[in-house]
Amino acid sequence: RTVHHTASSVGIIGGGPKAKPGEITLAHRGVLFLDEIVEFPRSVLEVLRQPLEDGEVVISRAQTRIKYPADFMLLGAMNPCPCGYLGDSKKQCTCNDFQIQRYRSRLSGPLLDRIDIQIEVPRLTSDELLNKNYKSESSADIRKRVVKAREIQVERYKNYPVLTNAQLNAELIKIFCKLDEAGEKLLRTAIQKFNLSGRSYDRILKLSRTIADLENSENIESSHIAQALQYRNFVDNENV
Repeated sequence: RTVHHTASSVGIIGGGPKAKPGEITLAHRGVLFLDEIVEFPRSVLEVLRQPLEDGEVVISRAQTRIKYPADFMLLGAMNPCPCGYLGDSKKQCTCNDFQIQRYRSRLSGPLLDRIDIQIEVPRLTSDELLNKNYKSESSADIRKRVVKAREIQVERYKNYPVLTNAQLNAELIKIFCKLDEAGEKLLRTAIQKFNLSGRSYDRILKLSRTIADLENSENIESSHIAQALQYRNFVDNENV
């Protein structure tokens, strides 16, 4: 589901006189894509926090209370700054620190905490745009690895009420996301350096478990932890 930034919170969450399902329910078991995510009103983005955590949304009205499923994957895209050229190798950014801070602060810390992967996508080179002398893993090969990883997870959790790593609760994380000494040391350093919250800690472990599955590794290694940490941008909205 692709949502325009003019959509209301009712359109995204659901509600109205007849308590109809919103975009997050229509995206259940799929992807909700918010292009130019920081252009959405902050009040609209904040209503996504609880559904992202619970996988469902409850709409309460005076005479009715309806629970809708909302287990979706949130995908958002944004420019690095208002002019769009912060960190660009070809063009100079014209924004000052205050403008960048105000722009990024539209994404709150609690919402960012719920986004597992935060990556910067640099400008493509001319060769990449023209697909010249550029080699990458094909979508077909990536799909094979993803299918294999899902099969591993289905087998691992066959006696538990979950299907994927993303659904692990705190108790199951302790069982299935055990770290060796090197991995524990690396994660301890990251917690201290980046002031990770408990939610961030759990999400990094689950992401590391998935990275290990994609590599067909039975155990989570320090390299998997390091890769999961690199996928988090650690944007500080107060001190850009």
